[in-house]
Amino acid sequence: MSGKIPVHTYYSRLLEWGRLISVTGLAQLLVQALGLISGILVIRLLPTKEYALYTLANTMLATVTVLADSGIGAGTLAAGGKVWQDPGKLGQVIITGIHLRQKFALLTLLVSTPILIYLLLHHGASWLMALGIAVSMIPAFYAALSDTLFEVPLKLNQDITALQKNQVFANCTRFILLLSTLLFFPFTFAAMLAGGVTRLWANIKLKKTALKFTDLSQKEDSQVRKDIQQMLKRTIPSTIYYCTSSQITIWLISIFGNTESIAQVGALERIAGVLSIVTVMFSTLVIPRFARLPEIPGILIGRFFQALLLLLLISVTACGIVYLFPEPVLYILGKKYEHLEVPLLLVTISGCIVLMSGIVNYLSVARGWAISPVLHISVNILTQILLIYFIDLSELTQVLILSIINALVGLILYCGYFLYRSFQLKSVYGTTGE
Repeated sequence: MSGKIPVHTYYSRLLEWGRLISVTGLAQLLVQALGLISGILVIRLLPTKEYALYTLANTMLATVTVLADSGIGAGTLAAGGKVWQDPGKLGQVIITGIHLRQKFALLTLLVSTPILIYLLLHHGASWLMALGIAVSMIPAFYAALSDTLFEVPLKLNQDITALQKNQVFANCTRFILLLSTLLFFPFTFAAMLAGGVTRLWANIKLKKTALKFTDLSQKEDSQVRKDIQQMLKRTIPSTIYYCTSSQITIWLISIFGNTESIAQVGALERIAGVLSIVTVMFSTLVIPRFARLPEIPGILIGRFFQALLLLLLISVTACGIVYLFPEPVLYILGKKYEHLEVPLLLVTISGCIVLMSGIVNYLSVARGWAISPVLHISVNILTQILLIYFIDLSELTQVLILSIINALVGLILYCGYFLYRSFQLKSVYGTTGE
């Protein structure tokens, strides 16, 4: 036996990947198209001041969602990857993850709500408006506590069609609600509520679908809880830092810039947000399979570089399109934003680097590897301090350049850490897996 994989096996793998990518890709094109149309709808129907407040509220929603997770989702995926064929044990993993998230949720709301209200008041919102916007975040935040965890059984069992149907349903209903609401009530709280209600509805349907592969009537498992908490000890500091650094452009402009700049960045990031289709495809198709790979260094490193090369090609293509054809892209946003060619390119570059950095980190965490928060945070904070000292934070383009350099440092750190842990395995096994 030569140990070589038969040719027909390669063909079957190619056909399988082709099917999965086509199903996921077509569905995600529809999801992203609906998301982009919904985003453009919000940009065009909300006045500039209201859209700036909407950007602040959405940024805070993303922040509190990440804080409430703090690595629990990744820990649940890693734990679920070990028992994914046993519905009972997988159910224990999911329930344990949900209980942990619920405990984090209250704390994050208590900390973040006063900050959001202060920023909204700082940019011209009344007290009543600020309180209304803060309350309108709750439905979407509540749904976020469990929706990504209900996706874990479907991802591990590669039931891609069910995932895509749920996402298409959520985006279709969101678009319909946004259109019918904002035409009569062009306010931030109305847009936030429309997104939150549809997310809750989709979450209920997602839970029912997950029951095909997992038993959610199980109780919390103490060992799974310990395993996830062990990972949280390393991921929480990085998560807290990520919440500030990943949205550093919005935070800096909200403090040092003006309301119009917030609206501009929010609008441009809507366009760059199309890249999220790549994150969804990787998290659906690649990362769960990566979590299931054996502890063989040669295989892990090979798959890692394949993923990295693909991400690089996608990023170069996206930046090239924006560089060559900025006018058609900006036309989508409307006349209020048609002069932002340079900021658009900078936002796209930053988005591509953040995309690569995030997926590289997910690949590591899917193996149960979390970079030391002391190393990661200290290096990034030192970089930011140096950049802030030399950069004029009142200038939009300067803040965007800061975000690019900051994201690049994170990408280098995550790549280096993954390779370090992989070579540690290599020294233990003394082989590349052949």
